[in-house]
Amino acid sequence: MTDILPSSPAASVASTTRRYRFATEVVTVDNSDDPHNAASVPIYQTATFKQKGATATGEYDYSRSGNPTRTHVENHLAKIMSAERALVVTSGMGALDVITRLVKTGEEIIAGDDLYGGTNRLLSFLAKSQNVKTHHIDTTKSDSILPYLSDKTRLVLLESPTNPLIKISDIPTISKYVHDRCPNALVVVDNTMMSPYLQRPLELGADISYHSGTKYLSGHHDLMAGVIGAKTASVGDELYYVINATGCGLSPFDSWLLLRGVKTLAVRMDKQQASCIRIADYLEAQGFKVHFPGLRSHPQYDLHASMASGPGAVLSFETGDTGISERIVEGTKLWSISVSFGCVNSLISMPCRMSHASIPAHIRAERSLPEDLIRLCVGIEDADDLLEDLEQALNIAGALPTPSK
Repeated sequence: MTDILPSSPAASVASTTRRYRFATEVVTVDNSDDPHNAASVPIYQTATFKQKGATATGEYDYSRSGNPTRTHVENHLAKIMSAERALVVTSGMGALDVITRLVKTGEEIIAGDDLYGGTNRLLSFLAKSQNVKTHHIDTTKSDSILPYLSDKTRLVLLESPTNPLIKISDIPTISKYVHDRCPNALVVVDNTMMSPYLQRPLELGADISYHSGTKYLSGHHDLMAGVIGAKTASVGDELYYVINATGCGLSPFDSWLLLRGVKTLAVRMDKQQASCIRIADYLEAQGFKVHFPGLRSHPQYDLHASMASGPGAVLSFETGDTGISERIVEGTKLWSISVSFGCVNSLISMPCRMSHASIPAHIRAERSLPEDLIRLCVGIEDADDLLEDLEQALNIAGALPTPSK
């Protein structure tokens, strides 16, 4: 990367102290520089900004490089992510693309063996187009990373929990291994499933945390966005250079939507998580193999609890039969059949047929990704209605020994 990196307008900086609890901080947006004292941050829906003179460039000149609305959401997200700098782009995969552009040809990435399908697709593309090799390992076993750490390692990419098998990685331990052995490598955590409300990887030792802002941060599935948080200003500057060069910064209107949506993150997540815990307990009581870190039966229950303040609102479970799983998914009425998660509405899907279908079948088998797996993403509907609807779908599919009464 070049030695001289231009600064973005009003680069986001996290608050040095958190004066209030998260639910208060997330809804409190600073707009002190607005000349009209607007209660809501305005949308600066403009592509360019007038300058005072031929050589007197102002703070903003072109919205590709920076926009006041984008600056406000970046500053706010830096605060709640405990990031030195936050940046917003046009999608979650766009965020990962920006991060992977820090990797040079011949360098290597270490990633988990249970990854979102889009992540796997991008890593496969990098291997073919740029000779960037990715080692897929079981990140639930921290020591498994050691044989792959070398002077070629540039990124260590973690999901915790993973998608869709809800496995947990020991972020502090892995971060220490990487930083001790590979000082130039960066630990990157996809924190989409937890959100900053439940887990903040930068406080656990990671260098970069990123999110699909399409999901919990916005919460309503009415925009596409990606969020990147950097632990240091220098890494943040490198990421901004890529964003400015490629033009993938988030638009003013979508920045405003994201800022509006994130204010209700805490109240949404509290409701979704509480309902998900009830549903996980119910499914486990029926004898299904349930993947959810809120269950004491989860093999990394204690590890997850040491890093996060809650289990989240996504679970997956196995029925043992692909046909039964298909009938369950198609038998629900309240649960929409859809990819993604984090929406106020509840979603149901079969990952191997939908979100992870881009991973070849033989690789899914190698990574022990069950074809019958069902993923539930719990919304804010009444928990009793969600349970009743799920139960009737299980009965129709023949997944329960006898119809429940």
